[in-house]
Amino acid sequence: MRAAVAANKNLFVLRHGLAVEAGTAGYATDADRPLTAEGKAKLREIAAAMQKLGLDFDLILSSPYKRARQTAEIVGEKLKKKIELSDTLTPQGSAKELIDLLNRLEPQPGNVLLVGHEPSLSQLISLLISGDRSATVLLKKGALAKLSVESLKHGQCAALEWLLTPKQMAMIAG
Repeated sequence: MRAAVAANKNLFVLRHGLAVEAGTAGYATDADRPLTAEGKAKLREIAAAMQKLGLDFDLILSSPYKRARQTAEIVGEKLKKKIELSDTLTPQGSAKELIDLLNRLEPQPGNVLLVGHEPSLSQLISLLISGDRSATVLLKKGALAKLSVESLKHGQCAALEWLLTPKQMAMIAG
């Protein structure tokens, strides 16, 4: 049996940007809702801030829902990284299945960006930092959190190093 994510690994958690409102005519399902023009513009700023912060990802893993995929694509384009899609990051996705997926990757990535939805992303952060889903984490659209992980597991295994709001990211981008 091989070890899980090695010491000093980082999980970055990014909530998708501003999207077309649920129930808007022309979008058959929730999964079809795209980013708005404002959402795309703000995401370009957030991606520029990531670049200024010197962030580099071995893997960008995104929900396949259009708004999350577009968010990941904007970041991937700015940082010249490919993205992969996983149903584990949809609103109905399973934290356990996501953790199992990340632990099966070979070679193990050092820095992973996860792009998805609320409330599942804040619940994932809560689970990893406290062992359950009771910690309140406010993850606005376009917010980015950094967690350091020694051994990724379903339960308390990470420290929240920082959480930046979209407004703070825009200030960093300049």
